Amino acid sequence: MRAFVLDQYGKPLRSADVPEPSVGDRDILVSVEAAGLNQLDEKIRLGEFNAILPYKTPITLGHDVAGTVIRVGAAVRGFKPGDAVYARPRDHRIGTFAERIAVDEADAAHAPTTISTVEAASLPLVALTAWQALVEIGGVQAGQKVLIHAGSGGVGTIAIQLAKHLGAHVATTASAANADFVRELGADEVIDYRAQDFEAQLSGFDLVLDSLGGENLAKSLRVLRRGGMAIGISGPPTPAFARRIGLNPVLRLAITALSSKVRRQAKRLGVDYRFLFMQASGDQLARIAELVDTGAIRPIVGATFPFEETPEALSALGSSRFRGKAVITHA
Repeated sequence: MRAFVLDQYGKPLRSADVPEPSVGDRDILVSVEAAGLNQLDEKIRLGEFNAILPYKTPITLGHDVAGTVIRVGAAVRGFKPGDAVYARPRDHRIGTFAERIAVDEADAAHAPTTISTVEAASLPLVALTAWQALVEIGGVQAGQKVLIHAGSGGVGTIAIQLAKHLGAHVATTASAANADFVRELGADEVIDYRAQDFEAQLSGFDLVLDSLGGENLAKSLRVLRRGGMAIGISGPPTPAFARRIGLNPVLRLAITALSSKVRRQAKRLGVDYRFLFMQASGDQLARIAELVDTGAIRPIVGATFPFEETPEALSALGSSRFRGKAVITHA
């Protein structure tokens, strides 16, 4: 089976023949028809997540898949061969930059029926991130004020639509060129991050979804009302996160120190800071598929690449300026 493999952190992916996936009792074997490209893949390739998400090389990267079930394990009840599915395979079982992948059935869902396979492949990681931030952690309610940074990006395009579906007043940061685009997605206020200071424009927000970190996160804390919450998906990680994933005491101490400044700032302002490292969930993907099929959420695919160009597409991800997600296809 052909796949794109990482042999050494910091090096480009290479094409390789790898063994066929082993299919466990609760696994489904999926023929990969399309796979989303994510910043997480590039950060893993560069070794930036080694401390909290260590992988032994060689490894096949890829966190999003849409395709067709070829075979199911003996204990699988929710899927059958021929089903169209989409998934974000759980950590340490990734590998969608390949021709086939075995996925735990708990991580997969039937794909939305009203969109293409390419569009379905763009959704899992970013849609789950938006869902877990806004619904699971943030508990967004109608009438609340939500700020979503980088509104034209992969997470941002989905989070704007989901927040609007939940009844929130939505503000976002984007370039002036993308202002009309994010308004079409549902944004009520658009801050041009190149020309305007969002901290000077916004106040009294209930929740901020921050994908940038650093000073952007510090400013985000200051636009919250007392009791509000900032959710960071770029970090820094928190001690609660370190405990949840079972990091060793040394790494827990390092993460405690890394996030101490932002946690002190949040406490002083009377707000909460949470770090989100998205988890695989087929159940949540099934609920997201319903929202897609009812028209509440539409995927945004800004670029597609043939499977053969996976290494180049991944390396270029950080410098690309397309809207939404990039997807590789086997067509």
